Amino acid sequence: ACLTLLSYVATAVISANEAMHYAANLVPALPVLPATLALLGGFALLNAIGISESAVVALGIFLIHLLTLTVLSLAAGAMVLSDPALFWTNWHAPPTHPVGIALFFGFAAAMLGVSGFESSANFIEEQREGVFPKTLRNMWLVVLIFNPLVSLLSFGLLPLAEIEKVPADLLASMAELSAGPLLRTAVCVDAVLVLSGAVLTSYVGVTGLVRRMSLDRCLPQFLLHQNRWRGTNHWIILGFFALCGSILAATRGHIGTLAGVYALSFLPVMAL
Repeated sequence: ACLTLLSYVATAVISANEAMHYAANLVPALPVLPATLALLGGFALLNAIGISESAVVALGIFLIHLLTLTVLSLAAGAMVLSDPALFWTNWHAPPTHPVGIALFFGFAAAMLGVSGFESSANFIEEQREGVFPKTLRNMWLVVLIFNPLVSLLSFGLLPLAEIEKVPADLLASMAELSAGPLLRTAVCVDAVLVLSGAVLTSYVGVTGLVRRMSLDRCLPQFLLHQNRWRGTNHWIILGFFALCGSILAATRGHIGTLAGVYALSFLPVMAL
């Protein structure tokens, strides 16, 4: 439970921050740090007034995301095939780690691609029997195809030094190099949708987890208080927002350290 709480906090802050970096591609004057805090606060308010996740909306975002990634992969693939020189230059760059360690790092990074699966555990009681394993299977299938593919294609579009900087809007840069500003805009819109959905998932997941822990008397009972208008656990929601906001302020928007916290919490959650 502690690891999952850490994972939710890191997911919410990182996803909100990444979403605003992509949004800054659409609105260049957008201040990323205040916008990140505003996005976290906006979802806190929506959860407090009773919004919940919609399977139809989630499916719609998922299909848009798959379509966007498919178009990006096809456009990037065509570009790399037409001029593979940069790809081979990056491919033959001297490795920084032995093969075994590199494979371990690659596997660990790939595991992070199923982020969001852990939230399913907090409303498993509401799912039909047999649905829970399908969520993991379907996520693994998508990750298995797109993560290695996009990684390889990035080798043919960007210098290795630029990839190693881990820019917050890497996919947007790939899209513009592949097919111009139109695809870049589509990728940015898709990224804002998907990452905002991850913020909502974090709120829904942490509410379910903290409520369950409070019912089991692992946490203070005041967290179970519900407001009389919407019947939501407002103290859980506001507490989570305050925690996310404090971490955002402490890191001053530099979330590289928080990404390490996320990795060290999510990977053990998956192992458990």
